Amino acid sequence: MLAKADESAKVARDYAREFVAYHLPGTDPEHTDDVALVVSELVTNAVRYGTEPGDSLLLVLDATERRTRVEVHDTRRRTPTMKPESDERGRGRGLFIVEALAEWGIGERPLGKFVWAEVKP
Repeated sequence: MLAKADESAKVARDYAREFVAYHLPGTDPEHTDDVALVVSELVTNAVRYGTEPGDSLLLVLDATERRTRVEVHDTRRRTPTMKPESDERGRGRGLFIVEALAEWGIGERPLGKFVWAEVKP
């Protein structure tokens, strides 16, 4: 569980790196970097748009030799959307990054949703 806090993305990124190193020893460092970046983007989105003050979110990771699956569970049903590019906005590119690195989608849960991504080595 992660708190709704700006530092949650860093905590999640560090955990993802440790998880991949433990479960996929000897994996290509690029795969580890890709997983960490996808985790960071999904957690950041959940903190900004998927939670209310006092909420928490859940990061679930699963790794096999064929893919690393990331799930970020939050408390809102609001569906993430890819916003058009903008030079004026300093953010809003996270899902473009996720899409470039992984297959992704959205699932429902009783009190919210989860966004999943599968990163292939």
